[in-house]
Amino acid sequence: MFKNSVIRHQLAIRAKLSMAMPISKHTSRYLSVSHYSQKDDKDDEKEDVAKASEEKTTEIDSTTTSIEEELKTVSIKLKELQASYLLSLADQENLRQRNARDVANAKDFAIQKFAKDLLDSIDILGMALESIPETFRTKEACNKQKKNEIAEQLVNLYAGVSMTESELKKTLKRYDIQVDNPIDQIFNPNRHEAVFQASLPDKEPGTIFVVQKKGYLLKNRVLRPAQVGVVAEASE
Repeated sequence: MFKNSVIRHQLAIRAKLSMAMPISKHTSRYLSVSHYSQKDDKDDEKEDVAKASEEKTTEIDSTTTSIEEELKTVSIKLKELQASYLLSLADQENLRQRNARDVANAKDFAIQKFAKDLLDSIDILGMALESIPETFRTKEACNKQKKNEIAEQLVNLYAGVSMTESELKKTLKRYDIQVDNPIDQIFNPNRHEAVFQASLPDKEPGTIFVVQKKGYLLKNRVLRPAQVGVVAEASE
């Protein structure tokens, strides 16, 4: 029994010695490699994070540069559009003013050509009046003249007035103005103005038997209605 106790005591001492023995070179090398491997992994991880961050920063910088270039291009185009818009407004205003002047001129001088054509008729009428000597321009002066001389002056005056009328009719025709002489026509209230009525047995009622003033049409539109006398209905 004493022997067994000694053996157990020796085994306990060996176990303690075994636990207190230094680590072998192989074991030490293994632990060192494991420590450095873990350190390298951490360094690699940091490098990856740094690289990813740098790439992200580069990407952001590139995107920012692209956006700035696009904004610059859009700003240039906007300025061009604004300039074009202002120029268009100026052109429209100039066109409006020019059209307003043209309308005003057309209104003010629309009668210019017609008035110019009337000058020939006025000249002819003036020559007809000038052709009458001073001695025939008053009643007292005419009474002192011979009848044949008076007749000659009347003929000349009539010729001059006739020429004036002919020239006036030509002028009116150039402007598509027609004379409306509705004698013996049926009265038309849209083109004629009845001044009086009278009963005539040999005329149909409603017929125009007298034209006091001839009417005038401008392109078939009434410029002035003819003033006429109309046959009235026979009274019973």
